[in-house]
Amino acid sequence: MTRLYPHPGVVPAAEWLWPHFTPKELACPCCGEVCIRPDALDALERLRVAMNAPLHIDSGHRCALHNARVGGAPLSQHKTLAFDVALFGHDPARLYEAARAAGFRGFGFGQTFLHLDTRAHPAHWFYGQRSKAKWTFLATSSAPAPRP
Repeated sequence: MTRLYPHPGVVPAAEWLWPHFTPKELACPCCGEVCIRPDALDALERLRVAMNAPLHIDSGHRCALHNARVGGAPLSQHKTLAFDVALFGHDPARLYEAARAAGFRGFGFGQTFLHLDTRAHPAHWFYGQRSKAKWTFLATSSAPAPRP
């Protein structure tokens, strides 16, 4: 069940079950709105544990206004809860494989980040040609082929 809170300060401590993350770091940067979607947050926590290293989230939840301002897709998974995880300090292939194992099904491959979401059906895409070149290992992995 998805729950929205107007800002991190009103999220009940008893409802926040993900020890490696805070509501503030996943909140909309525009207004502070927080989305709690247990399936997505559980997958993020599993990924953090599997990586045994901090994950820097460049973008988590976005309100509709912020999503539009940053050029997000009208039906962006970020409008509920998705994560753009910074690649700095991580092996991209290992991060991707661990994210798949953690339960993520939506993957956007950026130059400096990996987009993750828990959409119903698997999806893969690249953000530009430089990103496509960077993520060529996928063509030979066990993963479904990313769409061009």
